[in-house]
Amino acid sequence: MASGRRPRGHGPTVAVVGAGAAGTLVALHLTRTAARRSTGLDIVLVDPVDRRGQGVAFGTPDEQHLLNVPASGMTALPEEPSHFAAWRQREAEDVDPDARTHPYDFAPRRQWARYLDETLDEAQRASYGEVGLRHVRQQVVGVRRTTSGVSLRTGCGGEVVADAAVFASGLPAAGSAWAPESLTASPFFVADPWARGALDVVRRDRSGPADVLLVGTGLTMVDVVFSLTDGANRDDRVVHAISRGGRLPQVHAPQPQLAAIPDISDWGTGLADVRAAVDRHVAEVRSTTGDWRPALDGLRFRVQELWGRFSAEDREAFLTEDAGRWNTYRHRMAPSSAVRLDGLRAEGRLAIGSGRVADCEPLPTGGLRVTLDDGSTREVGWVVNCTGPQSDLRLLGNPVLDDLLRERGGAALASIDVAGLGLRTADGRLLASDGETDAPLWTIGALRRGELWETTAVPEIRLQAASVARAVLDEVAPLPRRLADGRLVGGRHPVARPRDPLGLPISTTSEAAAAYNAGLERLMRLQDGAEEQLRRATELDPGFALAHAALAMLGHEAGADADVRASLDAARKAARQRGDDRERSLVDVVGLRVKDVRRAGADALMHHISLHPRDVLAVSAAVPTIAFSGVTDVQQEAWDLVEGLAPAYGDHWWYISLLAFTRQDQGLFDEAGLLAESALSCEPSSGHAVHAQTHVLYETGQHEVGRVWLDHWVAESGRSASHRAHFSWHAALHELALGDTEAVRRRYYSQLAAPDVAGVRALVDSASLLWRWRMTTSEWPAAFPGEGAPPPVAPVLDAVDPTLLDRPQTPFVALHAAIALAAAGDLHRLRELAAHCRRSKDGVLRGTVATLCQALEASVEGRWTDAATLIEDVLPVLARVGGSAAQREVVEETLLFALVNAGRHEQAAVLLDERLHRRPSPLDLRRRGSLEPAAAPEPAPL
Repeated sequence: MASGRRPRGHGPTVAVVGAGAAGTLVALHLTRTAARRSTGLDIVLVDPVDRRGQGVAFGTPDEQHLLNVPASGMTALPEEPSHFAAWRQREAEDVDPDARTHPYDFAPRRQWARYLDETLDEAQRASYGEVGLRHVRQQVVGVRRTTSGVSLRTGCGGEVVADAAVFASGLPAAGSAWAPESLTASPFFVADPWARGALDVVRRDRSGPADVLLVGTGLTMVDVVFSLTDGANRDDRVVHAISRGGRLPQVHAPQPQLAAIPDISDWGTGLADVRAAVDRHVAEVRSTTGDWRPALDGLRFRVQELWGRFSAEDREAFLTEDAGRWNTYRHRMAPSSAVRLDGLRAEGRLAIGSGRVADCEPLPTGGLRVTLDDGSTREVGWVVNCTGPQSDLRLLGNPVLDDLLRERGGAALASIDVAGLGLRTADGRLLASDGETDAPLWTIGALRRGELWETTAVPEIRLQAASVARAVLDEVAPLPRRLADGRLVGGRHPVARPRDPLGLPISTTSEAAAAYNAGLERLMRLQDGAEEQLRRATELDPGFALAHAALAMLGHEAGADADVRASLDAARKAARQRGDDRERSLVDVVGLRVKDVRRAGADALMHHISLHPRDVLAVSAAVPTIAFSGVTDVQQEAWDLVEGLAPAYGDHWWYISLLAFTRQDQGLFDEAGLLAESALSCEPSSGHAVHAQTHVLYETGQHEVGRVWLDHWVAESGRSASHRAHFSWHAALHELALGDTEAVRRRYYSQLAAPDVAGVRALVDSASLLWRWRMTTSEWPAAFPGEGAPPPVAPVLDAVDPTLLDRPQTPFVALHAAIALAAAGDLHRLRELAAHCRRSKDGVLRGTVATLCQALEASVEGRWTDAATLIEDVLPVLARVGGSAAQREVVEETLLFALVNAGRHEQAAVLLDERLHRRPSPLDLRRRGSLEPAAAPEPAPL
């Protein structure tokens, strides 16, 4: 722009300096967030590049240069983890309708740049005119704060005026301080292989020596080797690559693996302590999984927190002593790249070694004679710098960074972090040299390396982009806020009420709000201690309606230690005295749930959510999870509920966790797994995400991986997880599927036995496991000869409130009550339970569950044909009972056992074959093999 006038528009202007991957991601999330808020916004991308999304990392035109992260990890949208993979599939089908791509493909980098550019265009179209987007193809050389925002000066003398600016310049240019002057002055030295056309002259050269020396053996070297050894080059060329350690990047696993995320709470703050803890973590994971990669991938989620604990001295020591090795293992190459490098080395076309360039001299025919520090020499046509970006921003000579660091009016707009590695920020907002953050300036990505270390890969940058987009919009176009007296006011206001973790105002003191939020966050993560924090909030502010209501809800629906009636009374009184519409509505909902959870309470809860979709407490109670039964037993209604909340939550990790569970329930296991990983990358303690991933592993037959991964999570990030019994139940299912009943027995007595597990968890997890154990192994002698009986069920029943067994209110609990009574052989109570179900107004209780009670009664009495027939009648509608497919599978196991004992082996074989096709397991293989006529067991009563 030639003038300083603001572009025409209907909202504030945000300038994004840099249109590479980081800048385009910022623009994308600004666009999506502004559209979601119905906020008018003008975005100006300022960068001389021709096309958005390219930059240094993704601007290469060479198809041989691959991403070093599989397609499944490269989505631009955290809430849609398969977004890039799906885009690639559509692109492939446009060329060949029969083409198939794979989420674990390592795609060309230039392809991802095009995807990012198109995704931004799509987001702008979806904003329906709310967001304006322009690309100014000029370089920013200066920045000035104004009374209303910021002014950016461009290299051609123009000016871009904005309300705020985000600096997303990407990785710094390559550094060559290592090179002697005789090399840097040579025309045969390529200082930056990513400069446009830099390698073309090397590929065309036919006059000088054929060989090329690459300095640096990391991922840049891998790309350059491929560019200089393909068919467009001399076939007599040998590429020599050296570095101080001579280490190549490690290789990604041939198949995707789950990250093993450690608990770092006791790792200390010093570099020496952390080194020792990392070594222990890697050794433990390698011993259980056979591979070090899951350990490093899990550590990645904790690196920024660990880095934040280090002193400046420890950070500098890490950079000097550890960074090179970390990068070798952390930034890995695609398996196909490793195969190709091995082939080139075997052909003698690639040599890898250690060393440094000491000197060089020109050759008469062109090229250089290079002397290394060990005295050896290489005659090469070219030397290419592959050492990576300059580490100290102060040495770059970048005009805009220099201007940010220039002191003016007693302070610079930005300040340098450790060793010049990056700029100091407060959650991405630039810290001036005097410590202030009032300038409307933000940064993401590589410019935050000093404070985050791991901040240059797309998974980290996209999360920063989303976070910065929200922060910038909160600054330049804040949403209306509600005051303590109920009035809505625009802009920021000093007496606005505290907010909950999702930004909703709450009527209480700041101290009580902090305790309430801590409790709500524990509930969101499925961690112990939520009720204690909520109770503390009521003590800090006895008139805090939401805290009292939350305690009543947890006590009534999740079995928490709370006086439901007293908490509800206190909530009603507080809401009348000091509560806004949302708070009063939620208190009313809790009261109705206590009175009539299935009908009036469910209707009221859904109405409340329609008005307040970001009310986490309400949504938690409405969605069927480990902790809550939800408002419906109809799968489609539960799915519609979760998916309908997408506009309200966007990329929030908690919502992504719930969406992951929904996707696995729909049988979309690949997408569910990616969603779960995306959520865990933001919040490694997310119990909902772990629950979803656990179901994915079980339903796809990854039983050994699932058992090991789940045990690791429970022992590490899940140390404080609530509902640990249910996670143990999942691990026991994996062990049962493996046919390892001794492992099941050990786990049962250590993690699932009464009285340590009591109440509804004992019924749903412990009792159902004991019945399934009998149905699948101990009562199936042809497959498991000599198998011992499972532990007795009587102690479990003693740990359960008789009301749950005799008068359950929901179909899901009633089904498990029937299973527990059948396991105990208590026919009298089983018949009474059936009668209770038949008297119910609930159609599922009256029909499906009552029939299953009859089937279980027939099983106990050895009437196998009757049992099988009754189960077959209700199996098509079993999903109405609620719960997950893994939980309802206990009914199918009972059917299988009944079919075998009724002599209907062919039908049992068909059922097992279908399961083996869908989900292989050693248990089902053994049972299927036992169904040969000679091996069929004799019918016998239980």
